[in-house]
Amino acid sequence: MPLFRRRRTTGPTDEPDPVDTLPLSDLLLQGEDMIERLATAHRDRWGLGSGATWAVDQTTATITWTFPDTRVHAPVQILATYAPGPGSWRWAWANPSITPALRSAAEQLRDWGLRRGHDAFTTPDLSVDETTAATLVALAVRVTRATGFYRGSGGTVPYLTFGDVTIEHADGRVEPFRVSVGT
Repeated sequence: MPLFRRRRTTGPTDEPDPVDTLPLSDLLLQGEDMIERLATAHRDRWGLGSGATWAVDQTTATITWTFPDTRVHAPVQILATYAPGPGSWRWAWANPSITPALRSAAEQLRDWGLRRGHDAFTTPDLSVDETTAATLVALAVRVTRATGFYRGSGGTVPYLTFGDVTIEHADGRVEPFRVSVGT
């Protein structure tokens, strides 16, 4: 064997990560599809988006939805915040009011943007409309392989991803729930 020949390995490390090779248009379509499938799975299983109160605890990096007879919680990441009035978008990695534990998905996305040369993911603050905000989120969900997505409410809207869910019923039952939509 020649001295400087690169040793070939086998397994998944041989394949380039699709988020680094697929065209942006393909990633966008996949991200939009993922958001739709994630929303449907979470809505159908435990009622995501059905009027529960919700809160993010930055100390524990957890989001909790509270229903009359159920509490649902999951690990959470904040992607960005968006103020619709002025069209102001700020990535979580650039927001000092968001704790580092809640910014890792946004940092992963920024690093991906640096590798791919996409300034929209490496510029801290952007001026965008609702359609562009939705596009950024779809790409973020795809690139970070999120298993849950939530758009908060309020004057400044947080865009969040979340992990495996724990459903706590009033009768004491506790159920884990995991969504895998694949890409």
